[in-house]
Amino acid sequence: MGYDYLVAGAGLFGAVFAHEAKKAGKKCLVIDKRPHIAGNIYTEDNGGIKVHKYGAHIFHTSDKRIWDYVNQFSEFNNYINSPIAIYNDELYNLPFNMNTFSKMWGIKTPAEAQEIIEKQISGLDIGEPQNLEEQALKLAGRDVYEKLVKGYTQKQWGRECKDLPAFIIKRLPLRFTYDNNYFNDRYQGIPADGYTAIVEKMLAGIETRLSTDYFDIKDSVDADKVIYTGMIDEYYGYKLGVLEYRSIRFETERLECSNYQGNAVVNYTSADVPYTRIIEHKHFNFGQQPFTIISREYSSEWEKGAEPYYPVNNEKNNSLYEKYVELSKNEKNVIFGGRLGGYKYYDMDKVIGAALGLCDVELH
Repeated sequence: MGYDYLVAGAGLFGAVFAHEAKKAGKKCLVIDKRPHIAGNIYTEDNGGIKVHKYGAHIFHTSDKRIWDYVNQFSEFNNYINSPIAIYNDELYNLPFNMNTFSKMWGIKTPAEAQEIIEKQISGLDIGEPQNLEEQALKLAGRDVYEKLVKGYTQKQWGRECKDLPAFIIKRLPLRFTYDNNYFNDRYQGIPADGYTAIVEKMLAGIETRLSTDYFDIKDSVDADKVIYTGMIDEYYGYKLGVLEYRSIRFETERLECSNYQGNAVVNYTSADVPYTRIIEHKHFNFGQQPFTIISREYSSEWEKGAEPYYPVNNEKNNSLYEKYVELSKNEKNVIFGGRLGGYKYYDMDKVIGAALGLCDVELH
């Protein structure tokens, strides 16, 4: 039995491609080595609470085409991502905004906040930032860096801030308004029925095999082309070297109280707290259950056999990845995609956009 496409990975990239391929009259086989679909956006129902099994996922985009696309598969609520940070016994709003600065310095106006930050930056004599520490200091000054960036980032990446590339911190918003909305995108929300339900609808009517490793079945499946969304270095047996990732360990527990921390996402920014953040899942969907479920996240260095989460996009790894890209150009019938295939941290809307971009090339 032949297939037009063998899609290795039932995450968002693979599911979007398979869905569009089916609409175009193509026959797909989707496989995933995990026992479930939806990859890292997998959500599991626990007493009516949609638990984000692999960390918090908030959908946000400024692309109306992408927003309309995902709304085919689910109604979205009006959740706004407004995380908070705890540093020792101090609590701050994120992203860095006037609520953060007012709490930190006892001031009220943007002019006062800007004056303090500019004074702190002026004494640092930083030109073009060469690493994350310099970028953060030049962006927000020493107080914000020491309390809200340094410890959290070092726990997240397992490296000193001065050993991390500057671009990582550029994702953090800095604004001089009383606005706790982390994202600037026009569209934002959480699917009412969870992300798993979205991927289920995408894969409806498509043959899907779970707990199936690509390397175990690749020689026994007759497919014209492969869409491979796993790690590109693993595909080649790591023969040029191993790309580095950060992994995450989750401690999830049910608590017999209705509200544990009052917010979906609370970051712990001091270095002496071993976890990076606590997620309280019910708040993503405004749950009213008499109990709650929380997950503590512990960042760790990735090792073979663990789940890779964040690519370590420093100069060494990016150079190695480009060598794998050159190798992949010899593949006539294999297309690499997604977060792991592209060794890139993707927001969900960008994953969908990349998958639809591939569909435009492959299916039309």
